Amino acid sequence: MQGDLTKGPITSTMLRFALPMMAGNLLQQCYNVADTLIVGQYLGSDALAAVGSAYTLMTFLTSILLGLCMGSGAVFSICQGAGDEKKLHSSMAASFLLVAAVTLALNGAVFLLLDPILLFLQAEGVVYTMMREYLWVIFWGLAATFLYNYFASLLRALGNSVAPLLFLAVSAVLNIILDLVFVLVFRRGVAGAAEATVLSQYVSGVGLALYTWVRFPRLRLRRSDCRVRLEQVREIAQFSVLTSVQQSVMNFGILMVQGRVNSFGPPVMAAFAAAVKIDSFAYMPVQDFGNAFSTFVAQNYGAGKAARIRKGIRRAVGLSVGFCLAVSAAVWIFARPLMLLFVKPWETEILAIGVQYLHVEGAFYWGIGCLFLLYGLYRALERPGMSVVLTVISLGTRVVLAYALSAIPAIGVVGIWWSVPIGWLLADGTGLLYYRLRQETLFAKRKDVP
Repeated sequence: MQGDLTKGPITSTMLRFALPMMAGNLLQQCYNVADTLIVGQYLGSDALAAVGSAYTLMTFLTSILLGLCMGSGAVFSICQGAGDEKKLHSSMAASFLLVAAVTLALNGAVFLLLDPILLFLQAEGVVYTMMREYLWVIFWGLAATFLYNYFASLLRALGNSVAPLLFLAVSAVLNIILDLVFVLVFRRGVAGAAEATVLSQYVSGVGLALYTWVRFPRLRLRRSDCRVRLEQVREIAQFSVLTSVQQSVMNFGILMVQGRVNSFGPPVMAAFAAAVKIDSFAYMPVQDFGNAFSTFVAQNYGAGKAARIRKGIRRAVGLSVGFCLAVSAAVWIFARPLMLLFVKPWETEILAIGVQYLHVEGAFYWGIGCLFLLYGLYRALERPGMSVVLTVISLGTRVVLAYALSAIPAIGVVGIWWSVPIGWLLADGTGLLYYRLRQETLFAKRKDVP
């Protein structure tokens, strides 16, 4: 199934394309959430803190690959909208080689620097040991992350968001089953949770690559396509590297905050680990809607349909804000029951900290929803640098305020929680101001702008 997003009713077209992406990435979150939930319930709070902190590091690393694939997807979408088959093939080859090379380099670097990274994150004692054991296994799954995200971005760029969802569904179910087997039956501890995740990731990554090869003959690269030229690499890099920088800066900021959280000790680490999973599930749909919106904009940008893009922006903002307000209400009301999915009822200190975090973050999900739309808009309109600027504003504010506010005894750890929505709102304001100032030329292709 392929979708032409340049035709048809705008709202229903975006939703039909976006819903499988939302479901797919919610399933992708199940990889680590399954680890966290099972580890927290059966291996204790130290294991929960270790796996939760490891998740923050892995999110940072995989965001580099995800950003490269997302940036490539914007190029693929523009080629699809313009009907340029030859450029699509050459871009596919250049992107694959670029992301594969980065994956190999990244994999080597993290194995060599694992211990210094753990020291930077201020992990200590038994938590340090468990984090190292978990991460040593989980790093072997980076190649699978590359394969899945590359082919998922390719298929989504052509309007097919269903196939990536199906492969994720299979691997997510497999991950939960293997988690239970390796942790409860084989007694493999946190390493077993990591092994379950890695095996499941390879099912989705290799499976989706084979599916694309068999099901879509037009996407098979010929030998002539693999003669990559410098200008092709430069164009892919223009989108991919800046998008990767945006994604990695965003998650590096979170990693910096994780280090500050860890300095408050295991109870705060455990509460943060559980609450962040709930947080991720809560706003993950609008992140994916932002990515779907980006594909919608890119295809219409390639087809030269500026009026349709403007209408799409208005519809997307309404849908995103409405969804976020509903989710905010749900998270505020059910914060404690949600935390109890990860921790025991008698762990009252962890529960209180987690509920406090969710009450602060949950009130401002509309801010991150609008920010994801701005990221997607500027990426699709060949302004990936603006997405980087917004990310630096959001995350720079978060890191500075997290350290500054939490150092005040009267505020403490709650200062870290408040730093996040403040960063979102400042970035939203900047992105909206840029749109207001540049909207006259924003929808013209860069090469057409004098």
